[in-house]
Amino acid sequence: MPFTIADAMPRKTYGETTFGERLQSIHKARGLTQVQLAEVAGTTQRAISYYETEARLPPAPAVIAVGRALKVSTDEPLGVALPERDQKAVIRLINSLVAVCPLRRNDAQGERNGQ
Repeated sequence: MPFTIADAMPRKTYGETTFGERLQSIHKARGLTQVQLAEVAGTTQRAISYYETEARLPPAPAVIAVGRALKVSTDEPLGVALPERDQKAVIRLINSLVAVCPLRRNDAQGERNGQ
């Protein structure tokens, strides 16, 4: 029997939701209509409807705008979530970088200003 490679990865069908289903669920949970979400996200109701029903995944700027409008990170409508342990590790890493970066930035500014 010859070995063949599928043209595309099979879609998971075991209870996973689509971007559109997650988007609809989030905006309804927030008590927003498509029109209200579109206004806050800076797009049209037609675009929101398309994202909910037709689009597999909208363009990245649209995902970001919708996330901001809904006050959620983009991982929620995208359905990508790190386990809690990994989330805490990322937060620790970011906090450590933020603690170090202002020192480097101030040192670089001081060197440019002749200090």
